[in-house]
Amino acid sequence: MAGSSLLALIDDIATVLDDVALMTKVAAKKTAGVLGDDLALNAEQVSGVRAERELPVVWAVAKGSMKNKLILVPAALLISAVAPWAVTPLLMVGGAFLCFEGFEKLAHKFFADHHQEEAAHVATVQAISDPNVDMEAFEREKIRGAIRTDFILSAEIIVIALGTVQNAAFLTQVAVIIGIAILMTVGVYGVVAGIVKLDDAGLHLVKESAATAWGGFKRALGRGILWFAPYLMKSLSVIGTAAMFLVGGGILVHGLPHAHEVVHGATELAHGVSGIGGVLAAMTPSLVNIVVGILAGGLVLLAVKAVGTVWPKTKTAA
Repeated sequence: MAGSSLLALIDDIATVLDDVALMTKVAAKKTAGVLGDDLALNAEQVSGVRAERELPVVWAVAKGSMKNKLILVPAALLISAVAPWAVTPLLMVGGAFLCFEGFEKLAHKFFADHHQEEAAHVATVQAISDPNVDMEAFEREKIRGAIRTDFILSAEIIVIALGTVQNAAFLTQVAVIIGIAILMTVGVYGVVAGIVKLDDAGLHLVKESAATAWGGFKRALGRGILWFAPYLMKSLSVIGTAAMFLVGGGILVHGLPHAHEVVHGATELAHGVSGIGGVLAAMTPSLVNIVVGILAGGLVLLAVKAVGTVWPKTKTAA
């Protein structure tokens, strides 16, 4: 009897762990949109920091990120326990915010004053080169800015993960949310640390002085890394933006009434196209999510701009 009870307990534990692993995998996929943006933004945040200080700055931001999640994870679990009805509205807000961020990036890309940005970049480089500049204060400001950005992105990650497990048992929710928080923090800042030191690694290989075939290979590899590093940053930004529309739009489509029927109908129509129907049908849900994400992002940006235009006038009149 005792042996069978022990086996039943082990089987229950294995089932729970399997559920946790499966839900963590699903939650990780759904937070991919934020992850790409998180990588790009945090890698950009340490730009301008001296090479020997890059890893300490990344470590300081990673610690700040973990502190953010120590606030956000209990808050999310409390909402799930006390007001589970609020999870879907929060998820929709998070999805709309993702779309807004993506559309704002596009608007900035195509409509920003790039001459002004270049002038600001040159001024920053000159300030960093000035020995009279307080680099400790510069680093602290960089770290504070990165942690503020991380708080918003971490909130999105936690809310999206919570939406994935909102119907699961509370202990499963706890395990998945904590697992996602740790996985994303370690993964993001581990990769960020690798990205910011990629050019240093390439430079080290280029300086290889051995006049051998292996030495020549290392120099060629170093030159390749130095060539590749800037394109990696640009690719992360592009992929992150596309993923924001895909994930944010998908959240909105999932939460909108009758949206599932629309997506199903569009998929059926795509499937009817001769020759490439199967491929189009497989792509249709993602394309619908991206289109919805772009439209939602544009609407939110217009609303934000309208409020920003009216609000100062209201304050002035008051």
